[in-house]
Amino acid sequence: MRAFVRYIVMALALMTACASLGAQNAVAPYKFDLGAGIGMSGYIGDVNSSNPFRHPGFTGDLRFGYLIDSRWALRASLATLGLSGSTEDMDNVLPAGEQHRSFTSQVYDLSVRGEFNFFPYGIGETYKRLRRWTPYLALGIGASMASSSGNTAAGFSIPMAFGIRFKLKERLNLHAEFSMTKVFNDNIDGKDFADLNHIKTDFYKSTDWFSRLTVGISYEFGKRCETCHYVD
Repeated sequence: MRAFVRYIVMALALMTACASLGAQNAVAPYKFDLGAGIGMSGYIGDVNSSNPFRHPGFTGDLRFGYLIDSRWALRASLATLGLSGSTEDMDNVLPAGEQHRSFTSQVYDLSVRGEFNFFPYGIGETYKRLRRWTPYLALGIGASMASSSGNTAAGFSIPMAFGIRFKLKERLNLHAEFSMTKVFNDNIDGKDFADLNHIKTDFYKSTDWFSRLTVGISYEFGKRCETCHYVD
């Protein structure tokens, strides 16, 4: 839990420190973008504490973003992903009488996050120093719902992501992204795994995370008015 809080604080501090650059950022020529991505999903929880992609699943998402300027964006995302795991992968020993178990879970995740580009992103005049590619960080809040063996669990979540985006054309973008999402519910992998070691777990100490490694494409629209004339 302490490591998790430390990562959150570090990400917030980095994004806050960079906010002072906002006044110098070039205005994005388009207000919005719409995109989609596909890739591989994974899980860290009660039966997997190391490699999140030990049992990879499929994931897909739809994204809608508001482009504040060349460095900042707000983005809503709706994703679905498959998770699976087995106690046979565990190194620690189960309590006496426990049998090996496995699970499959389908997760639906809705999130809103802020994104920060390390470089001013875009295509345009050279004096704006725009770049066609940039790494980026994202941090947000969301809600996740999982269905496993006929049982449903839901909880709020905190997604964190690192990625790289590349502008193919003025309005067309590619991205590759790795994300980790902390879910404040210990039943994402099914209720049979929430108390696997017979130790009660509070929601803020829950062990469930899911990971996503995706590639995708987006299209920008809603051109901003560069020279607007108003009539009183």
